[in-house]
Amino acid sequence: MGPPLRTALALGLLVAALPACSVGVGAAGTSGVVQVVAAENVWGSIAKQLGGSHVEVTSIVTNPNADPHDYEPTVADARAMAGGQLVIVNGIGYDPWAQKLLAANPVRGRAVLDVGNLVGVPAGGNPHQWYSPASVQRVIGAITSDYTKLDAKDAGYFAARRSAFGTTGLREYRQLIATIRSRYAGTPVGASESVFTPLARALGLDLVTPASFLTDVSEGVEPTAADKTTIDRQIQTRRIAVYVYNRQNATPDVQRQIDEARAAGIPVTTITETLVPEHATFQSWQAAQLRALLTALAMGAGR
Repeated sequence: MGPPLRTALALGLLVAALPACSVGVGAAGTSGVVQVVAAENVWGSIAKQLGGSHVEVTSIVTNPNADPHDYEPTVADARAMAGGQLVIVNGIGYDPWAQKLLAANPVRGRAVLDVGNLVGVPAGGNPHQWYSPASVQRVIGAITSDYTKLDAKDAGYFAARRSAFGTTGLREYRQLIATIRSRYAGTPVGASESVFTPLARALGLDLVTPASFLTDVSEGVEPTAADKTTIDRQIQTRRIAVYVYNRQNATPDVQRQIDEARAAGIPVTTITETLVPEHATFQSWQAAQLRALLTALAMGAGR
């Protein structure tokens, strides 16, 4: 969903307030620490763990109680972007404000990792790629590659951090994904919006909610009456074993569906678009949601 008019106006003011940078950034900064800016803390958490003591990471969108689609950048955000040696943006239309701030402040030598471009998802595709384990793995590789380019003398350190993150840091996350896929592949589930789609696919779950409804809620568009009727029928007939909703975007339609699911005895569980709690790691946040989903599936599927 594009930024509201007030966000577009705010961006204009930010661009006017900050002149374009005419200087470049050093390979690893004068302190030897790579300055990293992540538009979303989901990617920022991964970047911090991969870089360890050799990077300093600033994440911009962090509030677990707000919808990231509605984020309005500040002057401090613009300055952070201008000072980043590596800037990580989600792309896919999710954070257009970040792209505009970067364009307004071109810096020689700055590396920009656009997740959408990396994983080949164009504008209009599903932007929630942190719920795709395959996309997460590609981002991990790209961040490590960028670190090595910016700080070549510490390439061995970054390679070791990547290895440890994959084998130890992500162990429970990967085990939970494998467990759910093994036990519940093909189980029909419902969801409130498209944020859950990549994860449902990775878990082998049968997401039966109309795709148009998932996209409409995610993009702030009024869903059709036909889609809402279809979902009501799925809940009333217990066609779904679990209902999953994004608690950062519980619209009146979604809240009604939550209430209907609970009344029908269908387990309800949540996911979010930012880390919860705010300072959690990517993997602790994901594992907590996967454990809750596993419990809900056990209840809803009766096994």
